[in-house]
Amino acid sequence: MSRYRLPRLGVAALLATTAAMVTACSGGSTTTPEIVASTDVWGSVAAAVAGPDIAVKSLIGGPNTDPHSYQSTTADALALREARLVVYNGGNYDEFAEKAVRGRSAPSINAFDLRSATADDNEHVWYDMNTVGAVAGRIADELGRIDPAHARAFTDRANAFRARLAGVTAITAKIAATHPKAPVLQTEPIAHYLLTAADVEDRTPHEFEEAIEQGTDPAPADLATTRDLLTTKAVRALVYNIQTEDKTTKDLADSAERAGVPVIDVTETLPAHSDFVTWQTGNANALAAALG
Repeated sequence: MSRYRLPRLGVAALLATTAAMVTACSGGSTTTPEIVASTDVWGSVAAAVAGPDIAVKSLIGGPNTDPHSYQSTTADALALREARLVVYNGGNYDEFAEKAVRGRSAPSINAFDLRSATADDNEHVWYDMNTVGAVAGRIADELGRIDPAHARAFTDRANAFRARLAGVTAITAKIAATHPKAPVLQTEPIAHYLLTAADVEDRTPHEFEEAIEQGTDPAPADLATTRDLLTTKAVRALVYNIQTEDKTTKDLADSAERAGVPVIDVTETLPAHSDFVTWQTGNANALAAALG
């Protein structure tokens, strides 16, 4: 049985990388970042568009941080208020950012509001390449107004970024063509849009998924039903959020491994030494490999 994951660092290297990701700027000569992103996911998208012309700061980063439970600081609120552009997830995912931008005169970009499937209320919209492309385009538009001298460069970078996103879409389209409606299980609905794009069927019992996402213990009957999907090999893969791992989810992964069901590790923030497109390409390839 295979475990599909990106390489992990040692503890010391991981801590150093996390610190760098939270505080580093993408470029520019200013000491105060002009773009502030709630997470390094959106910070990476912003940096791809901003290039060396405008600095970017991400408030949450690193594979050991769960954005759902992140406790913001006074410094975070100040950075969000003073940034010339804020990029955040929205959809009640990063509520600290949503609250901080209220009443700002400077522009803010709410990714959830730009989602391509407006009837879908899953907040993990960075797994939807159409939404991410729309956010990149909006970033380019806003930066062009902030810094007109580099407007063309921002647009060109956004277009190049969207062209790279098309590579991820091509992988999911191939999965949809070769493994339509392949059944999988998730510990949380993190990769919802990835699975949707790949036409993969999520068979996770809603009550189990909801309990894990809310940080509560699933009912014994729901846990038993979920485990049976693995032990009977009724699903072809387990999509596993490593950032909210607890005894329940770890036991589920162990059940998958014993049953020979592939486990696909996913995260809510960037892995170490990665960028958005590399990360999402890896996620799509891992799904393809798991389904065979």
